[in-house]
Amino acid sequence: MSLQASQDRVAISAVVITAGRSRHLAATLASLAWCDEVLVLASHEVDAIRQLPAAATCRIESHPFDGYGSQKRRAVSLARHDWVLSLDDDEWLDDAAVAAIGRCRLTSGPASYALKRRTFVGEQEIRHGPWGREEVVRLFDRRRCEFADLAVHEAVRSPSPPARLAGSILHHSFDTCGEVLSRSIRYASPKAGIIVEKQEAAHSWMLPLRAAAAFLKSYLFQLGFRDGAAGFAIALARVIDSTLPRMLVIRGDASAAARNADAPGTRPVNDSAHLQAGRSLEP
Repeated sequence: MSLQASQDRVAISAVVITAGRSRHLAATLASLAWCDEVLVLASHEVDAIRQLPAAATCRIESHPFDGYGSQKRRAVSLARHDWVLSLDDDEWLDDAAVAAIGRCRLTSGPASYALKRRTFVGEQEIRHGPWGREEVVRLFDRRRCEFADLAVHEAVRSPSPPARLAGSILHHSFDTCGEVLSRSIRYASPKAGIIVEKQEAAHSWMLPLRAAAAFLKSYLFQLGFRDGAAGFAIALARVIDSTLPRMLVIRGDASAAARNADAPGTRPVNDSAHLQAGRSLEP
């Protein structure tokens, strides 16, 4: 089936940002081979990316990493086509998602589309907790939508709610529960920078309350306990996400934090809680 014909000849550019030759980049690019263009914006290891068989037909550009939102906005601006499909370098589409996109009538539909994201820790799929029902906006018309220019949680801003597509994005970024926790610690500094930029209040007396609320919501109310040890690790990560950035702000340790995120390719971006950018950081 010709995907392009089924969409009334509306072309799609796929964009991927990466730090380099990540272990899943080949799978990401292979799942996008049907697109009219695949653009890879790399901050490191450009030559290594070009050596990947799946990159043979890709357009590869380079730019120093300066924050997830900024990097993704740049990738979108470099794309040749107005309809953009954005994936991280540890994600790929399943067959049902490719087929669903092929059925979209992009000439007359909404400005953006969301897909379910299935996250794995090692070989275990996380089916509960805050990741159990993730939906992320990844297909959109750049004339009407854009990525928020945030250091992390760089969600797509759309003028209207996204339509839901069948199929899933498979998200393989964590090999161990330890990586779940280390990502939250690593992201605390740029999140603190966002809190400072937004001038959000941060109080020491609120930290224990935030910690308790974050853990109970993830582990108990969202049934994270049903994912076993991984569910417990994710609940602990939510505690870190909700308290450590604010602790840095309270102590005055966030002055240089606004754009200190690690380069992509080493971690996932959990952006489903921020489909409409500008919301306060979770929880």
